[in-house]
Amino acid sequence: MSASGGTKAIVAALGANLAIAVAKFVAFAFSGSSSMLAEGVHSLADSGNQGLLLLGGKKAKREATPEHPFGYGRERYIYGFLVSIILFSIGGVFALYEGYEKMKNPHDLEHWYWPVGVLVFAIIAEGFSFRTAIKESNEIRGKLSWSQFVRRAKAPELPVVLLEDFGALVGLVLALGGVGLSVVTSDGVWDGIGTVCIGVLLVLIALVLAAETKSLLLGEAADADQVAKIREALVDGKTVTGLIHMRTLHLGPEELLVAAKVAVQHDDTAAEVARAIDAAEARVREAVPIARVIYLEPDILRTTTSA
Repeated sequence: MSASGGTKAIVAALGANLAIAVAKFVAFAFSGSSSMLAEGVHSLADSGNQGLLLLGGKKAKREATPEHPFGYGRERYIYGFLVSIILFSIGGVFALYEGYEKMKNPHDLEHWYWPVGVLVFAIIAEGFSFRTAIKESNEIRGKLSWSQFVRRAKAPELPVVLLEDFGALVGLVLALGGVGLSVVTSDGVWDGIGTVCIGVLLVLIALVLAAETKSLLLGEAADADQVAKIREALVDGKTVTGLIHMRTLHLGPEELLVAAKVAVQHDDTAAEVARAIDAAEARVREAVPIARVIYLEPDILRTTTSA
């Protein structure tokens, strides 16, 4: 994922959520709707989340140091994981609590047109943010389905924004349904039910985000296409005659470590082996530009060695 593409989607989501959060809190003040309060907290949490993603992207650009020789690319994964925790704790759990309290002690909505108007405005704003995230994602998604894209993406920003915006849109529809039913039936319990549904939705999205970013934090290999390109680039059939074994690891969304043991001719001189290794590294970097850290160990391929 290009850093500019992810930043564009994050900024669009941040602007939309800040405006929506203010509108929702105003609507809550006039109507007393728990759905509006839960949605306001949800939008506020989302705004904080996007701020964290921007901060993580900035910190990830720091140069490598002796203490962190492979750089800070994984900062983006750490902040993506923090986003899932905040979405779960602040957004989901608060909405569940607020909805439960409203179901126990329901009361009629006052000035119902405030929450309805704000929800319509929020759906339009969130739709704009969601459209931006979809457009940026389509540029790199290729033929992957949306679920595959979320699972396989090495950069956390776009999947996070996509899931947040999707959850926000569904949550807004749930809030609108809760408010509408409360007005039609004159029973405030529906507002509480809508709030609980929002909480369940946010918790589920947070769990999905946590699982995906945890996998990235633990360290994921290059995707199958990249592995195939690296294998093909390493072996030229002349100076490097085979690949004995290889490991890849993402040091960050746009930085890949490649460690491999390659086979060379048994009668090659040290100078010839060194040139073969340098040439193999150059071929790998040309085939997969994000392969920036490469360690190659030359060896003699034996028939008993498993590839």
